[in-house]
Amino acid sequence: MTEPTKTAPATGVPTLEPDAKVPAYSWYALSVLVLVYVLNFIDRNILSILANDIKADLGLTDADLGFLYGTAFGVFYALFGIPLGRLADSWHRVRLMTIGLALWSMMTALSGFAKNGTVLTGARIGVGVGEASASPAAYSLISDWFPKKMRATALAIYSAGLYIGGGISLLIGGLIVEGWNDAYPGGGPLGLVGWQAAFLVVGLPGLLLAIWVFTLREPARGAMDGLDQKPTGNPFRGFLTELFAVIPPFTFISAAQRGTKALLTNVLAAALFFALAWIMGGLTDNYQQWGAIAIGYYAVFSWAISLRQRDPPTFKLIWGNPAFLFTILGYGMVAFASYSVSFWAAPYAERVLGASKAVLGFWIGGGGALGGFLGVIIGGRVSDWLRERNPGGRLIVVAFGVLAPVIPLIIAFTTDDVVLFYFLNFVLSLFGSSALGAAAATTQDLVLPRMRGTATATFFLSTTLVGLALGPYMAGQVSTLTGSLSTGVLSMLVAAPIGTVLLYFAYRTVPEAERTLVERAAAAGEPSA
Repeated sequence: MTEPTKTAPATGVPTLEPDAKVPAYSWYALSVLVLVYVLNFIDRNILSILANDIKADLGLTDADLGFLYGTAFGVFYALFGIPLGRLADSWHRVRLMTIGLALWSMMTALSGFAKNGTVLTGARIGVGVGEASASPAAYSLISDWFPKKMRATALAIYSAGLYIGGGISLLIGGLIVEGWNDAYPGGGPLGLVGWQAAFLVVGLPGLLLAIWVFTLREPARGAMDGLDQKPTGNPFRGFLTELFAVIPPFTFISAAQRGTKALLTNVLAAALFFALAWIMGGLTDNYQQWGAIAIGYYAVFSWAISLRQRDPPTFKLIWGNPAFLFTILGYGMVAFASYSVSFWAAPYAERVLGASKAVLGFWIGGGGALGGFLGVIIGGRVSDWLRERNPGGRLIVVAFGVLAPVIPLIIAFTTDDVVLFYFLNFVLSLFGSSALGAAAATTQDLVLPRMRGTATATFFLSTTLVGLALGPYMAGQVSTLTGSLSTGVLSMLVAAPIGTVLLYFAYRTVPEAERTLVERAAAAGEPSA
């Protein structure tokens, strides 16, 4: 007997009743999105294997490297993810991914022409803006290609691209740098050295992949959940509204449109965030780091306050929902440690353990990719299995991702045995990656289909502004102050107790929040709820 299907009249794409079998096209489309995410993290993580060379050539510190990898990329990735997430909720998601992929690939390639830290910072910001389009659109598409019972598994498969791409970036980067520098000891064509050539080699293929992505078909929104979500009129109006609400200095215009009180609150918040940034910049002698952090946190505040007035149901289900906030902040602690380890493992093996780029690229990159792939797939599948038996079961998997890496991390960054370090890098990737699918699926289940792009962008605010923007930088800052990269990475263990407390409260609140989703949306004014 064939499974019950229906066709979305606006797109012609086959859709299913919520309990039907997943069609082959959904798996094909998911495989293309995995390739996009692989390239996403190749372009993002390539900086890790190149870090020591960039540090030497451009005269940077470990704190500067942490800023380039985490903050410069992460703040703008997070901020532009908000308006782009809104656009993913209302516009053609496949086209959005195509444009974003082309942009970040071009900016990665342009990183190869950087001659100083300022130019490289600008290119990293461009990569962040482009990549901000990918996951809001992808999460929303996957949620409309797969039913709820398979959603964590599908999102985990997509998320495997993170670990595959991160691992491949080290392998490819190491081979390119050593091969190029051997062939051109004094610099090759256009005067480019090995690390610059690596940016070009990994950036340009994305322009070809963008053409493939453009051929994907758009699914009907909400079909897998039995909810009819009609297209939004004038989707770019919502995008511009979000842009003005989150990107300074347009935030002041957005606040002024809501009245004098809103403008005054916005100005006072900006003053407070930047005063704190000035203090932290003076304490750490790093004003660029804390200035960027102040921009990010002020912008999020401005956007959230604006959202409360413009879209009360979305605000209520995201910012007004403790279960959602506990979940994303709890996972943010996983990201805080994981991003630090994924960035600093290669420089540590080269600098402290004396490994060559090609060798460490294979073992750290390959081990990290394999561990991450297995961890995110197994974690996603286990979280779906637990969710069927326990409404809060997925949070158990997220908590595992916080606690399980603690002992392997301590041993890895104190051992002198490079082989043991490679093995523990695999274990850290395996354990840390297990939480992603569970956390992502939880956020998707706590909102209505029309809000999924915005929910995804909010989820990534935590992974970026808490995890990516603070973790790698803080490890680098501690390393700069102490002269010990080992001490810098081990300082990330502070995330474990904080994450455990947050996820305990998430476990207690998520089941009720999901059960009352439609009622709370209706109470907040959602017409179709």
